[in-house]
Amino acid sequence: MTDLAIPIIDISPYLAGDPEGKQSVAKQIDEACREVGFFMVVGHAVPQSLIDSIMDISWKFFEQDKTIKRKWASEFGNFRRGYMPVGGNTLSYTLDSQEAPPDLLEAYTIGKFDLPDDAYHNSVRKSYFEKNIWPELPENFEEVLKRYYQAMEWVANKLMGAFALALDLEEDFFTDKIDKHITAMRLNHYPEPETDPLPGQLRAGAHTDYGSLTILLPTAAPGGLEVRLKDETWHPVNPIAGLSSAFVVNLGDLMERWTNDCWVSTLHRVVPPARDRTLGSRRLSIAFFHQPNYDAVIDCIETCKPAGEKAKYPPITSGEHLSTKTTKEQSAYAAKK
Repeated sequence: MTDLAIPIIDISPYLAGDPEGKQSVAKQIDEACREVGFFMVVGHAVPQSLIDSIMDISWKFFEQDKTIKRKWASEFGNFRRGYMPVGGNTLSYTLDSQEAPPDLLEAYTIGKFDLPDDAYHNSVRKSYFEKNIWPELPENFEEVLKRYYQAMEWVANKLMGAFALALDLEEDFFTDKIDKHITAMRLNHYPEPETDPLPGQLRAGAHTDYGSLTILLPTAAPGGLEVRLKDETWHPVNPIAGLSSAFVVNLGDLMERWTNDCWVSTLHRVVPPARDRTLGSRRLSIAFFHQPNYDAVIDCIETCKPAGEKAKYPPITSGEHLSTKTTKEQSAYAAKK
């Protein structure tokens, strides 16, 4: 455990395929998911060159003039694809905090690409497989984002395999539930503040994530991610010094529900920098919000239900669960436009 109570887990023994190593990683994951709902991942085998590329291209995109960036907003007026300007979202709305001021971030979102032209995908294309928006600049933007998205797919698949072992399931338990996933990847940019924030205004309001897990690649700067632990205190989650390739992984509400509350989806937020630390507080984070297939049925995992007891939640599909969350978030986006 770190001094901030966020475990650091080296998953290379799991990737190596040794049964003992796999079980060791699974045990660490289980402990983290039960106690914190957050952990940091190293040894994931994603090339540093790709991590550097996604960061470099993201900085370049957000450095463009706001009038140029707005050209790449969704024509449907939503945040699920393309550019979202600063103040276009209020994440705390997902917790029914309707009085919160807008978040101090801008973002750019993509989803799955190169989709099959078949009945499965076409039936819900506008709902879950919306067309991506690709800017002309910066150069190679589309190529880099696609390569990084695919790398995160691979990491997520490995983590879900480890999750299965951690829950005393067959390692492939989740495979047919995530093979047509509806994951969104978002580039989040937190500019240096030009004025003092409004009362209660954050870079990202307190919220929980929606899906199975989130893989986050953050940069270090004043004003960053904080999680609320079981003692109800807020703790910062800082990138590991000298290790820019470490990922922050956290569970979403769907996984908490899937595990009958055995694992926890933890409240978190991104705070603004202190007034005397605004210089150099510009910050990036790349978030891969893993969400199972839209028709995957999320029913209580049997190993998470004590004998003779009923599940805490009725079955629901991944798509239905996501819609209940995004409807609230979308209403905030529409209200701020």
